[in-house]
Formats: sequence, C-alpha cells, structure tokens
Amino acid sequence: MASAVPDPATPWAPLAPESVAEMLDETTSLWWLSGGAALDRWLGAPIRDRANIDVSTTSPHLPGLLGSLPATRSAWVTVDGTPVPWQEAPDDVDPHPVLIHDDQRRAWVLQIAVEDGSDRAWIYRRDPRLQLPWDSAVLDMDGIPTGAPEVQLLWKALRPRPEDDIDKDAVAPLLPLGARAWWEKALLSIHPHSSWAIQVRSPMFPAKASWNRARD
Repeated sequence: MASAVPDPATPWAPLAPESVAEMLDETTSLWWLSGGAALDRWLGAPIRDRANIDVSTTSPHLPGLLGSLPATRSAWVTVDGTPVPWQEAPDDVDPHPVLIHDDQRRAWVLQIAVEDGSDRAWIYRRDPRLQLPWDSAVLDMDGIPTGAPEVQLLWKALRPRPEDDIDKDAVAPLLPLGARAWWEKALLSIHPHSSWAIQVRSPMFPAKASWNRARD
C-alpha cells in the first residue's frame, strides 16, 4: 500500500504495453490490453498520443491481478472524488476503473477496467445480451492479450469524442468483414443514437439484427 494518498491530479506516466505484459507476466488472472492501446497494437502503429493506458479484466480475476502487482505499485479506486486504496473501498462502490500508482515515481501508470464475462464468453457490461467467445473478444498480438478492435470501438461508440472519431476512422475501414459486420450490428442494436450509428445505418443492418451469429 502507498504511504500517502495520491492526488487525483497526479500526472500520468503510462506504461508501454510491453512493460504492462512484463509486470503481469506471473499472474494467472485473465487480463487484456484494452481501449486505445489495444487499437494501436492491433493496427501496428500509434493512431495518436494517449494520456493513459488501459487493461481489462473481470470481477473474479481482479483480486488475483492486483495481488500480482509489484510492491512499489498500489491500486486505488475513486470514491466521491478521492482516491481510496482498493482493499479499503466500501462494498457498494463499483471498482471501475482501478487506478495503478507507481509509488516511487509518484505517477499513475495503468488503468484497469472491470468488464463482464463467463467462463466461455466476454459479455458487454452495458448490455449482457451481447457476447463473444473469448478467443474472438481477446486476440493474441505478439504474445500480449489484446481486446479485439471491434469491441474497443463499441465501447467508444456510446458518446464518441473527437479523439474517438480519429480512432474509428483509422481502424474501422481495416476491420475484417466479419468483425465489421458484428460491430455495425451491435452498434445499431445497442447504441442506435450514437453519431456513429447514423453513418452505418442501412436496410442491410436493421437495428434489431442478431449480433451473435457466426462470424466470418
């Protein structure tokens, strides 16, 4: 545990994906690179500068993942705007996200999103009807588990910011046919009011199309 409570305004010094993988190398808990870092890794090049870096896990795997952290790194959740050690957070607080602090460098280095899933499938936290087998939702990109790009774009679709538009424009045209179809159907079904949905809406992809059909 850190000796002092970090300031929420503490600067970020985000780890590189390779450093994250090295730090978590010994854990048996499920985790994967997510968010913009996952899109960059899938694309093979950075799309834009990013202020932080995200990985994801599921609730059952979170304790083991945090337990594998080096002693110099501590885990925090925000309660009413104040960082609280993860172990001391009230039971009714949703631990999402968990912020990892480097106590030696006095900087935030990693953000852990807590997603949903079963033994067989990833489940969309915002709508549990939407699921993907784990081997489709999480890809092995040169030894680093990485969230599939169509899933990361779906997370960004609810209220896309200008920077999210940049990510989409770089990634969506390069999605394989099956991944693109899954993303468009999920987008129209779950986030039909997204500004992105307007761009993909067509008679071929009605709002109630099935998103869990077999992928190409």
